[in-house]
Amino acid sequence: MPLPKKEDVLEALKPVRDPEIQVGIVDLGLIYDIDIEPDGLVQIKMTLTTPACPYGEMLINMAHRAVQVLDGVTEVRIALVWEPVWDPKEMASEEAKDSLGIW
Repeated sequence: MPLPKKEDVLEALKPVRDPEIQVGIVDLGLIYDIDIEPDGLVQIKMTLTTPACPYGEMLINMAHRAVQVLDGVTEVRIALVWEPVWDPKEMASEEAKDSLGIW
């Protein structure tokens, strides 16, 4: 079975939305890195909008479920990282900036 590509993983993650601000984690720029191993292990480094995010665990679980169903994925590991610090002006997509009122 072929392995997914990074683009496939990002597509799978796009519908995962922060319930508080209703913007997707990909558009927010919360996904920092994706590594796909030959055995189907997908490792994702992601952050949250703030360390005190009340939806952090839920977002991680939603991301895990979204990627786990991709063909070729045998395991998903998500590492929550805080560096670099999330900066919406630099990391969010233009659509996310519009939604958040950032210019």
